[in-house]
Amino acid sequence: MSLLVLIGISVGLAMDALAVAIGVSISLRGATPRQVMRLSFHFGLFQGIMPIAGWISGHYAAPLVTYTSHYIAFGLLAFIGARAVVHALRKTGGAPEIIRDPTRGLSLLFLSLATSMDAFVVGVAFAIMHVRVWYPAIIIGVVTCALSVAGMIFGNRIGRRFGTGMEVIGGLILILIGVKALVDGL
Repeated sequence: MSLLVLIGISVGLAMDALAVAIGVSISLRGATPRQVMRLSFHFGLFQGIMPIAGWISGHYAAPLVTYTSHYIAFGLLAFIGARAVVHALRKTGGAPEIIRDPTRGLSLLFLSLATSMDAFVVGVAFAIMHVRVWYPAIIIGVVTCALSVAGMIFGNRIGRRFGTGMEVIGGLILILIGVKALVDGL
């Protein structure tokens, strides 16, 4: 597999992570460099690990993942996106609210899993095509990490400039990405 093809696959796989990074960063309205790196690292790590897991699973897991990955991705993204929208709409003009950090804990785990389900399926395809997975997994992870950093920086600028309205839009972006995953899977 040529490097150009591999980079194309990597960019395609990273698009969900890029969009989610923008949405998360918008909802944070001022993500710290630590939050940017934490989210980007985990997105890249999961995107790199999932093709390996898919490759190892090979033919055995292909039917199961093919039929359920879009439901899992939809559920995770819709849940986190809805939570972001509800949080933004509940804000009052009074005391500042404590914002849950989606770059930590279960939210980070769920987002990382949701954005990397398609990478698992690609790993299964690599196994079927007898492609060695180690080099592609590294490229996929690095490209995803880099695009997630760019998305977080972009979303950060938008979130600071436009405020709560953009938080709602960020949550809706997550939900729409989940709906897209569901529709693509069906």
